[in-house]
Amino acid sequence: MQIGVNVPNFAPGTDPDVLRRWAQTVEGLGFDLLMVSDHIVVTPDVAEQYPAPFYEPFTTLSWLAGVTSRVRLGTTVLIVPYRHPLLMARMAANLNRLSGGRLVLGVGVGWARQEFEALGVPFQRRGALTDDHLRAMRDAWQNTDDYDAGAIPIWVGGNSEAGMRRAVLLGDAWHPLRVAPGRLAEAAGRLKIIADELDRPVPALVPRIALQETREPVTAADRLAGVGTIDQIIADIDQIRLLGAEAVVLDPFNGDLTEIRQPERAWRTLAAVAAHHRSQEGR
Repeated sequence: MQIGVNVPNFAPGTDPDVLRRWAQTVEGLGFDLLMVSDHIVVTPDVAEQYPAPFYEPFTTLSWLAGVTSRVRLGTTVLIVPYRHPLLMARMAANLNRLSGGRLVLGVGVGWARQEFEALGVPFQRRGALTDDHLRAMRDAWQNTDDYDAGAIPIWVGGNSEAGMRRAVLLGDAWHPLRVAPGRLAEAAGRLKIIADELDRPVPALVPRIALQETREPVTAADRLAGVGTIDQIIADIDQIRLLGAEAVVLDPFNGDLTEIRQPERAWRTLAAVAAHHRSQEGR
């Protein structure tokens, strides 16, 4: 199972130097993926969770491709309705080519109503637009003489039934975000049922979980996977491995903006996770 990190590409304190240090840390620790998030307009509803500045993902990943050599680069998640599908197809194909085939395209429908309004995109049609855009992108990539996209895996986000169905029909993997440990096991079973109903292959399981280390064990019933002591975090990752997941992405941002300016604590936790992962691979 591959392990990735969702690098914060937003909020005061984020700048090119911090992003470079994040990339060097993620790759240096041996992680497999470096992923960033997506917003275009930091409207008030976006700013409540992800304040400006917000570094656009394709631009950011193109730059980080030049300061890394091995780690795969991806979005978690690109908000599909915000951009014309042929523009996304072009940017993704070029980035994949320029990075040596390292792109992973995590996608979602979006949630920020004010941002949709600012971009002139109908919020109520975001699901249908996402489906149409994904089909158009895949069609464009068939023109290998022009796009030369290579193999770009599409990870479809969305924890809902609709998100699972979209992953089965249009994706290579299902990419649920920040879930409870028990919920993930149940959802993996539901994903297989949906795939069987649609007579389609079961997409790979590639969740994004929290990464928040605590001194004392977290025993709350609503504990998210990846929240707790380092032993709890490692146990959650091991459980996801046992579910047959192809990858898991660790998200170190948990709403505290001081974490953006002081990433060293997250790096220490990531170092412990990386050491455990290496020991598992060596068995």
